[in-house]
Order: sequence, then structure tokens, then C-alpha cells
Amino acid sequence: MMPTSHTIGQQRYQFADLRTLLAKASPLRSGDQLAGVAALDARERIAAQMALADVPLRAFLNEAVVPYESDEVTRLILDSHDASAFAPVSHLTVGELRNWLLSDHASSASLTALAPGLTPEMVAAVSKLCRLQDLVLVASKCEVVTRFRNTLGLKNRLATRLQPNHPTDDMAGIAASLLDGLLLGSGDAVIGINPASDNVPQVVRLLHMLDDVIGHYGIPTQSCVLTHVTNTLAAIERGAPVDLVFQSIGGTEATNRSFGVTLALLADAREAALSLQRGALFDDGQRGAHVMYFETGQGSALSANAHHGCDQQTLEARAYAVARHFKPLLVNTVVGFIGPEYLFNGKQIARAGLEDHFCGKLLGLPMGCDICYTNHAEADGDDMDSLMLMLGAAGCNFIMGVPGSDDIMLNYQSTSFHDALVLRQLLGLRAAPEFEAWQQAMGITTAGNASAPALADRLPAAFAPALQQLGGA
Repeated sequence: MMPTSHTIGQQRYQFADLRTLLAKASPLRSGDQLAGVAALDARERIAAQMALADVPLRAFLNEAVVPYESDEVTRLILDSHDASAFAPVSHLTVGELRNWLLSDHASSASLTALAPGLTPEMVAAVSKLCRLQDLVLVASKCEVVTRFRNTLGLKNRLATRLQPNHPTDDMAGIAASLLDGLLLGSGDAVIGINPASDNVPQVVRLLHMLDDVIGHYGIPTQSCVLTHVTNTLAAIERGAPVDLVFQSIGGTEATNRSFGVTLALLADAREAALSLQRGALFDDGQRGAHVMYFETGQGSALSANAHHGCDQQTLEARAYAVARHFKPLLVNTVVGFIGPEYLFNGKQIARAGLEDHFCGKLLGLPMGCDICYTNHAEADGDDMDSLMLMLGAAGCNFIMGVPGSDDIMLNYQSTSFHDALVLRQLLGLRAAPEFEAWQQAMGITTAGNASAPALADRLPAAFAPALQQLGGA
């Protein structure tokens, strides 16, 4: 790419390459300032955004922001690019792509067809030109459906990850949170535990516990213990009931190596999980085969000193290329978890969450968001409520369900079981269809009206023994 420029008044701003241009055009966030790649002021940022709007989309196929020769993520992005899917927009610039995405021509069907032809850098670029309402509107047109034991991502559905973490992995404590979540309609995306003791025997114990609960109550959902992929492979070798393989991933090879993973290792893990054949057999004769659960977050590459001079949002989008390659059931941007060094306040967290969801959906991913912040960030519950409502309108596939919204093991603030109920009620959203039918059969919900089944006003009989046992414990 030839150096590009834009003039404001009497000052001409010049940008040497795509990496610099993308970084300078990125809306303000503390991580880019920390890395020394952010625009110096608002004028330079606007100049970069104006220059970026005129960049042809084809330029992203000819210039890599991270070198092809030394980065397997770049090689994955370019080598797997679908030229035929890209053809309908190949003549556009970044600014023209934004206009097309906002038009009526960009339908759910056309965006699904386009997804394999878009690279992460393209969608990151167009997101930098979007207002928040643009990010919501475009994402709301995307529908990404996945299946394991239930069907996730359908229009007008909102799933939740039930997150019953405990600071000592106490089984009674986990069970209490688990029961609380199920009775409040949570858990259709996954019942997922972050283990406090990250060792294989403990992972195996937790997997068996979750499998016992799901089997005993016949819950049409999936479980996951969010341990390192190598621990999950070891658990599979020990015969543990693994539904989903979890792993944190990043947008560069060096970031992934800091997590202890490579593309080859992730491929091995996916094949191991598929070999277990634990997904449901659906009415169309197909078995649920989406077996991966990935988490990401803006700032992970910078925190590993693996950012190659790129801005954090562009690298976050590149992580979605890794996820897309492995056909996951769930992808979760844990948007405020890394801390204020990367996203300083509620405004930056909200912007990042909507960008991540937008970019992931355009790339064809089943995006969820952990709407969260750490206790030392300049953010509060009102900021998270605003982001939650915008993500609900944007068609987010799933959010978190944490008891009281306070994760006492990971020590951060997220969304509660009650938050998901509010979002469903306000926006007319419902749980995954198989999970919704199970809730009604178990007496957790009543039929209510067609758009919003209501919680029952008494404890379902099937759960009374569990509550009594927990009370005795």
C-alpha cells in the first residue's frame, strides 16, 4: 500500500501503512495509548478515519498487518480467504462497505454468504467508521446458528451461560449457584465453570458433576470446564464426559503461544471432542457437532507483548479468524475483564463490546459477550446496563449468568440471572427452543404468552430434594 493521507485545514496527516492507519483510526482506548499506537488527538483520529474510508477492500488482501512469513494467524486469514464470497463487495472501499452494510441490500442471507469473503482487518476497519447505532443495526441483521444439544443463535432468542464459579471449587457451593441459575432460566448456552484449582483430577471431578446434573434432570444443554486445552485433552483420555473444549485465543501466533496453544493443537482438541459423539441427534438426522468454546478480549495481545505494533481492536478481530476456522458453538468476548489498562472506563468498554460483537457476527461467528468490568475500572452497573441493552438489540447470541452479577472467584462484575430475565422481557427474547420446552416441562416456567414464558411462582417439585439437600449441607 502506498502511504495515504488526509488534510484537515492546513495540516496534512500521512499514514505510512495499513497497520498505522488502522491504529490511528481506532476510537480512543487506553490500551492503544499504552502501546504508543493511538492517534495523538481527535484531529489525527478523524483524519485517519477519513483516509481509511477511501482504502479499497482489496488492499487488505495485499498488505498484512502482521507478517505472513512469521505468523500462522496471518497465513490462516489469507490462505483461507474465499474469493467468490468476496466478489460482490470486492470493488468497494471501506467507507462504501459501511454504506452497503447499513442499506437494505445487506440482508441476513447476503451477510451470511459474504462472511467467508471478509477478513478480520476488513471488518475491523469498517467498525472504526461506525457509530454505536451502526454497530447495533448491522449486527442485528446477522444470524449465526449453532448446535450441540440445543439450537443457539436463532432470531429473537437470547441464551445465557450459567457460571457457577466458587473460590474453592466447593461442590455444594457450585451446586447452589447452579440450582439458582436453572430456576431463574439460565444455562441454555452452556453451564460453564472456571475452576479455581486448574489440575486434571479436579477438572475431571467437575465434568462428572455437571454431567450428572444434566443427565439427572434431562437438561438440553452442554457443560464445559474452562481449563487449558491440554487439560481437557487429558480429561478425555481419562474417559471424562467432555462436551465442549474451551480455550482463550488471540489474534497473533505469539499471543496464542503465550496461551500455550497453536492452531495444530486446537485442531487435535476439536477432533478429540468430535470423536466422543456427545452432541444431540436432531430431527434432521444431524448430530450436534459444534464442540469448541473460545474466549477473547481486547488487550490480550498487548498484555503478552505480542501485538506487532497493531491496535488492540484489529487484533481482537483477527482472533475471530482463529475461532471461525474451528466452527465453535460459542465465542465470548470478555470485554472488560483484562482491566482499565486496556479499556479504561465504561464508555470504552461499551464501544469495545459492540465492536467485538459486530466484527464477530460479520465474520460468521456465534458471538456472545461477558458484559463485565473489574473493580478498579472507571465503570459501574449503569454502564453495563447500557451495553447489555444495546447488545440485546444487536442480536447477541448469549450473555453471562452469574449469581448476583458478582463473580467471587474471578473477582469481577458481570451480568446476573436477573439481568437476562430483564433483557428477555424488555426485548421479547426467549431461551433456546429446546431449553424453553424443558423449562416448561419441569415447571420452571409457565406458558405465559407466546412471546415471553413467565417464571413459575413456586418451587418445581423435581428440584425440592436438591434444595433440601443443599439446606442440610
